[in-house]
Amino acid sequence: MSPLNQFDPQGRLRHLITLEGLTPDHILDLLDRAQRHVRPIHERPATGQSLAGLTVANIFTEPSTRTRASFELAARRLGADVLNLEIMLSSRAKGETVLDTIHTLQAMSTDIFVIRDAQPGVCRLVADHVAAHVSVLSAGEAHLSHPTQGLLDALTIRQRKGGFETLTLAIVGDVRHSRVARSAYQVFSALGVGELRIVAPAALMPELGEMPLARRFDSIEAGIAQADVVMMLRIQKERMVQAAIPDADDYFIRWGLTAKRLTLAKKDALVMHPGPMNREVEIASEVADGPQSVIRQQVTNGVAVRMALLETVIAHRTLRQGPV
Repeated sequence: MSPLNQFDPQGRLRHLITLEGLTPDHILDLLDRAQRHVRPIHERPATGQSLAGLTVANIFTEPSTRTRASFELAARRLGADVLNLEIMLSSRAKGETVLDTIHTLQAMSTDIFVIRDAQPGVCRLVADHVAAHVSVLSAGEAHLSHPTQGLLDALTIRQRKGGFETLTLAIVGDVRHSRVARSAYQVFSALGVGELRIVAPAALMPELGEMPLARRFDSIEAGIAQADVVMMLRIQKERMVQAAIPDADDYFIRWGLTAKRLTLAKKDALVMHPGPMNREVEIASEVADGPQSVIRQQVTNGVAVRMALLETVIAHRTLRQGPV
C-alpha cells in the first residue's frame, strides 16, 4: 500500500484521516481559522457561504452525538447541502461494499465524505478511490484516530493557556482503546507540549513502543500531580472483550477523577473529557460540572474546528463552474 498522502500536488490539505504527518504550521493554521468561527454561546453562531453549492455526506457506522451533530452544523452554517447516511438503513446493510456506496454518492455530486467507521483503514480506502475533486475527512477511525477531536482539544487549551511548551498534560483512563488519546498524542507532540503523560492501569495502557514520547504512570495520583491539563477518557466497552471490562464502582474508586484528586494538579488545571461521559465512573459530576471543567467549551470548539477544516479542504479543488 502506498504511503498516505493527505495533500494535493500543490501542498494543500485535501483529506484529513490522521494528524500524523501534519506540521505545527498546518495545525496552527487550522486552529487560527477555527478561532475566527468561535462565538459566545449567547450570540448567533458564525455563518457563511463558502460551501454553497457543495454536498457533504456524513457516513457513520458507529453511534455519535457530538461529532456527527457538529459536522452537520458546521457544513450547514457554511451553506452546504448535507446528507446524513444511517448505515444500518443503507445498502451496506444489504451487502453493498463500502466503495460501491461511495461511488453511488459520488455520482450524486457529493464533494466531501465525513466517515466514522469501526473498521481500521476504511477512510484511507475511500480516500484512495474517490475522484480528484473529492475530500475525505475522518470522524473517528476504530481505536486509531480522531483527528478533529485532537484539533478541538488543542484549540481549547490554547484559548485557556495561550500555548503548549510549558504545559504538563495528563491523559487518563482507557488509553489502550482510545482513538482520542492517539490523536491527542499526535497533536500535542507536534505542538511541543512540555510534558505529555499517559496514565492508566496496566490493562488499559497501550503497547510498549506506542506513544514513545509520553511518560507512563500507573497511578492517577502520580500521573496528575502538578498537571496543567487533565484529560479524562471513558472506558471503551465496545472495544473490549467482556472479561476485560472493569467493574464501574471499583474503577471509580481507583481511577475516577474526584474533587479531592484534582487538588493534586495545579490550582488552575483544566479538566477535559471528549464525551460521552460516564459520570461517577471516570469522572465525578462535581468535577465535570465544576469551575475547572472546559468540557462544554470543547463541544463549542468542535463546531468551529469542523467549519475550519471544511473550508480548508475545499481550497484544493476547482468546481465545475470555476475556482472556489
